[in-house]
Amino acid sequence: MPELPEVETTVRGLAGVLQDARITRVAVNRPDLRRAFPPDLAQALTGARVTGLGRRAKYGLVHTDRDRTMVFHLGMSGRWRIDPGETGKHDHLVLETDAGHVLALNDARRFGSVDLVDTAELDTWGPFAALGPEPLGEAFNAAALAHALSGRSAAIKLMLLDQRIVAGLGNIYVCEGLNRARIAPAKAAGRVSRQALARLVPAIKDVLAEAIAAGGSTLRDYARPDGELGYFAKDWRVYGREGEPCPCGGTVERVVQGGRSTFFCRKCQR
Repeated sequence: MPELPEVETTVRGLAGVLQDARITRVAVNRPDLRRAFPPDLAQALTGARVTGLGRRAKYGLVHTDRDRTMVFHLGMSGRWRIDPGETGKHDHLVLETDAGHVLALNDARRFGSVDLVDTAELDTWGPFAALGPEPLGEAFNAAALAHALSGRSAAIKLMLLDQRIVAGLGNIYVCEGLNRARIAPAKAAGRVSRQALARLVPAIKDVLAEAIAAGGSTLRDYARPDGELGYFAKDWRVYGREGEPCPCGGTVERVVQGGRSTFFCRKCQR
């Protein structure tokens, strides 16, 4: 599944052709993805000018001058294609702009989603209402994280995947952040010291920033809007590297937590 850096990379790629553009044509080529497309999507977007693009957790945001925002989620394999030449059977939503650009939302597995939300109500919209702070924002800091984890007996790895604690973190980048901060993924969240959390927060911010700069990680069908594959996977320290050496000289191990693989090094993560 595309994670936060992949979504951020997607939004930045779309901004290059959508920012301040007017949408002149909208084609909805099937009734649904994971759920139905908004019935008024084409009507709401046709003729609208894009006033800004953004991201919340793993959702992309396309704001318009009609005070409505198109919110998209890429699901398991969704991606936007810019000026694809010709559209295919998995291009389920197609936008055209006044500059002649074509943007196609391609989703072979159809686990993605598209919603229309009144821009003023985004913060209270169902999927966003209970989200924690953005991991790249100032509100995500050691003190706030310590407060959120206080008294929690669940494993720190699982708590970081809880979107109510911090929004948008996924399995890859939690594994990588915990390794950089030298924290054992199974340690009770409430018992992680302030000193360790002071290492963890910048470690998470750094690994996300590096992944965004690299265009994300190549995950199955994911590709950037320009068609290029992200290359951060080559810099993974532990994720997907069971049995290989950790940078500290230990050996990467894999366990299952909450139904997901956790990659870590027992030597440096305590």
